[in-house]
Amino acid sequence: MGLAFKTILPAVLLAMAFSGPADAAARTVRILALGDSLTAGYGVPPGADFPTRLERALKAKGLNVAVINGGVSGDTSADGLARLDYTLGDPKAPPDAAIVELGANDALRGLSPADMERNLDAILAKLKARNIAILVAGMKSPRSLGPAYVAEYDAVFPRLAKKYGALYYPFFLDGVVLDRTLIQADGLHPNPAGVDVIAGKMTPLVTQLVQRVQAAPAKSAQ
Repeated sequence: MGLAFKTILPAVLLAMAFSGPADAAARTVRILALGDSLTAGYGVPPGADFPTRLERALKAKGLNVAVINGGVSGDTSADGLARLDYTLGDPKAPPDAAIVELGANDALRGLSPADMERNLDAILAKLKARNIAILVAGMKSPRSLGPAYVAEYDAVFPRLAKKYGALYYPFFLDGVVLDRTLIQADGLHPNPAGVDVIAGKMTPLVTQLVQRVQAAPAKSAQ
């Protein structure tokens, strides 16, 4: 009995020593995509929305992820903040990471960039308090709103990403918004091909987001 224990013990200790990284890589990383109609999938068929296409792209790279569609069409930054606690679900089992894509409707309605910043700041603070890794997806103001509004609005996203140490994707619609073949007839929302472009362009940065989760200590039960 004693000899058998001495023989087995080194193997057990070795397995324990390497179980952390292996477990981190094996478990499913849950990513909340918190956004508006651009996230929700307005105007595209089921399965062609951004969270679904992003999850597919990440899995194609061998990543074990689940991307949760937390998009609501028409949401402003204030709306996103108001529903955040509900969207996060059980505080004892929050998502591991979040992509925050909000602010487009603030600009379309000409709302105050300062108010938008306060809302987004509160969202990011709540996410950080729950140890949720963050990626901020920036937006650009319509240039028709004038240079002062544009400058104030566009500066919000990189400033907040820096404040919270979040990953930053400068423009959610990059490579899509000026290409009529990738945009729906409304001139605002990507079509399925456009969604694929967005998901593909964001995949490298979201891969870094997943790696941040995997490198972080495991969350303890609250």
